[in-house]
Amino acid sequence: MANIYDVDANEFIDKVAEELNKNENIKAPEWACYVKTGIHKERAPLREDWWYVRVAAVLRKIYKYGPIGVSKLRIKYGGKKNRGHKPDKFYRGSGNIIRKILQQLEKAGFLKKEEKAIHRGRVITPQGKSFLDKIATQMYKISNVKKVEEVKPKELKPEVKKELVKEVKPDVKKEVKVEVKEPVKEVSEKPKVEAKKEDVKVEEAKK
Repeated sequence: MANIYDVDANEFIDKVAEELNKNENIKAPEWACYVKTGIHKERAPLREDWWYVRVAAVLRKIYKYGPIGVSKLRIKYGGKKNRGHKPDKFYRGSGNIIRKILQQLEKAGFLKKEEKAIHRGRVITPQGKSFLDKIATQMYKISNVKKVEEVKPKELKPEVKKELVKEVKPDVKKEVKVEVKEPVKEVSEKPKVEAKKEDVKVEEAKK
């Protein structure tokens, strides 16, 4: 079975977002169409389904780096803010958005709280891991089929092959043989013509 490391990240996140959109526990809040994803952003996201894309991205991050908390996720989804004549400054992403996403994923059964040594936060559950691995496996199989189709030439059907063989008549083969013999005769006749010219020159010299 394939996993998230075997497929393209962007395509994988889009596919997971489509599947999460069907889940009843994951819904975009009413204010999702107006809010910015952080202080560093100038405008709200342009995509209408950006909430589900962000949920899918967060789920993938926790699959890779869990246990991880809100503070570290805010850093990962932060960015530099344009402050005009002042130097750019890094700001963390919105904590409210990340907390709501984690709560929804936890309610759906994809995440749970866990503590490992110094680190504590959310980790992916077996249900969430299975959910992501199934999508990755489907994408991996489809990509392999496309690669094989591009490499292998399209084979002709046996019926088409028979028709092509019938079209080659024996008369055509004979004509090809005759065409090959004609240039050979011209090559053999050239030295005879040259010999005649030399005889004419010798006779003129004698006179």
